[in-house]
Amino acid sequence: MAAAGEPPEDAATDFGVLAEAALARREFLEKTVGFGIAAFVLGAAAPAPAGDAPTRLGFKAVPANGLDTVTVPEGYSWHIVARWGDPLWSDGPAFDPATRGTGASQERAVGDNNDGMALFTDGPRSILAVNNEYVNRSIFYGGPGGTGRPRNADDVRKGKAGHGVSIFEIADAGGRWSIVQNSPYNRRITADTPMQITGPARGHDLLKTAADPSGTRSLGTWNNCGNGRTPWGTYLACEENFNGYFSSSDPAWEIPAELRRYGLRRRDRGYGWAHADERFDLARHPNEPNRAGYVVEIDPLDPASTPRKRTALGRFKHENAEVVVAGDGRVVVYMGDDERGEFLYKFISRGRYVAGGYNADLLETGELFAARFEDGGRGRWLALTPAATGLASEAEICVHTRQAASAVRATTMDRPEWVAANPTKAEVYCCLTNNRHRGRKPNAGGDATPVGGPNPRAANIYGQIVRWTPDGGDHLANGFRWDLFAVAGNPAVHADLRAGSKNITPANMFNSPDGLAFSAGGLIWIQTDGNYSNTGDFAGHGNNQMLVGDPSTGEVRRFMVGPRECEVTGTAWSTDRRTLFVGIQHPGERGHSHFPDGGDNPPRSSVIAITRDDGGRIG
Repeated sequence: MAAAGEPPEDAATDFGVLAEAALARREFLEKTVGFGIAAFVLGAAAPAPAGDAPTRLGFKAVPANGLDTVTVPEGYSWHIVARWGDPLWSDGPAFDPATRGTGASQERAVGDNNDGMALFTDGPRSILAVNNEYVNRSIFYGGPGGTGRPRNADDVRKGKAGHGVSIFEIADAGGRWSIVQNSPYNRRITADTPMQITGPARGHDLLKTAADPSGTRSLGTWNNCGNGRTPWGTYLACEENFNGYFSSSDPAWEIPAELRRYGLRRRDRGYGWAHADERFDLARHPNEPNRAGYVVEIDPLDPASTPRKRTALGRFKHENAEVVVAGDGRVVVYMGDDERGEFLYKFISRGRYVAGGYNADLLETGELFAARFEDGGRGRWLALTPAATGLASEAEICVHTRQAASAVRATTMDRPEWVAANPTKAEVYCCLTNNRHRGRKPNAGGDATPVGGPNPRAANIYGQIVRWTPDGGDHLANGFRWDLFAVAGNPAVHADLRAGSKNITPANMFNSPDGLAFSAGGLIWIQTDGNYSNTGDFAGHGNNQMLVGDPSTGEVRRFMVGPRECEVTGTAWSTDRRTLFVGIQHPGERGHSHFPDGGDNPPRSSVIAITRDDGGRIG
């Protein structure tokens, strides 16, 4: 996560000075290294167009800054759509900035730390599904008398309700979108919502508990990071750092290696859920963590439906789930495991998608693969089968997916986060956010993390974006070609590999690419969650931001800068493409923001809407 320190009050960065220094360093690099990091950018992404060269990025770039607000290009405007604590029903109390709510009020309101999102429609009505990844304890449990930790059972209830998924109708009135209270679509899915377990691991002994001896039903979803959406109109919420909510009442309880592989410890991360809900006590219920870490499928248009945990897509720290339909109708889901040195995965459904047909079970059965990136820009997908992994069954592979990928020697990656598929051609992109352990430490399973291939830098603090093209343009193919679309860095500070690829300049530099999405025209939207100190290695980067890239030219341009200490994450477009919805997560996580309400109000994670002043389409 980002280094401590308050961003500067001044919004400006002296890009003239930075540019002059960067040019000198880049000339030195090209003379002494010859081609520098371009050697790793095998796809030869062209430098950004200069001067009056044609560009598809029809906006003036936004400078980096450290302001406590959202900055968008000239000719664009933004407004708040929804904030943590906004009630979804009229019987819910308005957010109280002093108490910050109770368990009951939070269950009737938008959750905290919104992340991935998607917009669905039912006729003229627009329904937004938004992940609520976690709660900022220092803010969530702050205010008068607050300790930054839950103090009682109701605080735990409130915390559990701050997680999960918020589903609510929104409407545009006079150019401003807002929540439609009391809509029949409004729904809160929390850490206590009943779930169905489906797929190969359903009913397996590893998923059976005292409360659910059948191993087929679980309670809740939490730490939902990125998302996906299916062609048949469902929402995919992806469980990521589920491990931080479990603890052991027995300090001497020995944690099995299978749980250590997923980061389980005797102590949680301060949420205290086990004190009020014993299913989070590892010593009493050691199988409970095996029931988390999945992709959860939700029907946002049916509030009475039961969410389904899709074990066939594997169990790991899911970032998002990018769904494409192959030529023969089978569904392909690309997924990243967001931890240092973990893997990229692909799922291929057994059944075939039929437009307007019955598709509800397509994610229940299929094949699971992990990626190996080879020298020379080639790669292949390795099938995770009992024979290949040494695990006893498909069910065990779906529970111990990390161990399965380690067994086939998939490539350890620099924190593979959001994956996005280009809608105009068969190519896929993935943000490799950063990895300070690259070339220094193995991953949690003991797999080596050598420097090379799509992970070209040791102690990688900046991150990169890898892309691949399946052989024959067929997402079912085992083979693919890969390159690096962009290697983030700081050319104003460094003259070595840390400067980044040639399409990174002082005018567009960034670190820790995280969120990723394509607009309909084939432009790629990049969101960051990295170091916002604006000093040292990160001088000139400013707050976290959103950029737009052109895959055909390699041009990257900064579109938006978020408020202080936030992560910019989650994108969705209105059906007419005239509104872009963006997530602002954890503003003021270190105490230096009052976004969006200002004054002495606590910072609140929010969904914002961005529009063009001329009413035109975005992207």
